[in-house]
Amino acid sequence: MSSAVRVLFLSLLLAFLSAPAPAAAAADGWSLAPSGGGRPSVYGEGPAGTVLQDTVSVTNPGGEPLTVRLHAPGVTFADGTVRVPARTRADVPFTVTVPAADRAVEIVARDTDGAQRRVRVHLRVTVPELSALTVERVTVTGDRIAYELVNRGTTPLTPRLAVHADGVFGPVLDRAPRTLPVDLPPGSRTRLTEPWPDHPALDAVDVRLTVTAAAGAGDTAQVSARFVPWGALAGGVGCAGAAGLGALFVVRRRRRRRPYDGGEPEAEPLDKQRELTGAGT
Repeated sequence: MSSAVRVLFLSLLLAFLSAPAPAAAAADGWSLAPSGGGRPSVYGEGPAGTVLQDTVSVTNPGGEPLTVRLHAPGVTFADGTVRVPARTRADVPFTVTVPAADRAVEIVARDTDGAQRRVRVHLRVTVPELSALTVERVTVTGDRIAYELVNRGTTPLTPRLAVHADGVFGPVLDRAPRTLPVDLPPGSRTRLTEPWPDHPALDAVDVRLTVTAAAGAGDTAQVSARFVPWGALAGGVGCAGAAGLGALFVVRRRRRRRPYDGGEPEAEPLDKQRELTGAGT
């Protein structure tokens, strides 16, 4: 190879190596990431409706300016179109509102050539602690008092129950508060039955259930019931009329009351609980 040819070849090689890279090739190296470094994604939490603020960074290591557009569902950017000079990073603030339920969205940045970069945004709803408990649908049937406990708060509850009943001649039932062997998850409804083996034979009673739980949760419900021994009543009316009724009340007052043995209430799934009947309310 002659000296002239060798010089020409070396000149062309040096010109090729020193030529700037095409703009498209430079743009391919850009990136999108949460600002601050070390975060693979954006995470935010708070009560539903809270507006959160954060920032993503668009980095352009190339030798040509870069223009990208950013978008994401539910996300508002300070500037949706960003022009990033060569070898520069642009920080883009944005806001997002915490939804009613946990959610994940993606911030998408797209350059003028259609190349995309993505950053995931995780949003978690925090629920304030609230203790709320109600007692509902109280019924009396024979030797059972049925009722439902509803946890209307956001925390698990272990309830305590007190039972009191007044008849025509005064109290006929008075049970001090005691802890029930049930745990009530938030939003749950549980049906229970309270045994009453020594209920009156003949009386009109008002039954009151009082439930309490932690953090001041509690409620009271009352129901009226009538106990009537229909067989004895029919015989009494047929034989002695009003005198028979009076005798029945005397029997009711003299009936030996058995002490409550502390038996626990019985719980049944709501979808299997049969309708209680047999007591007027």
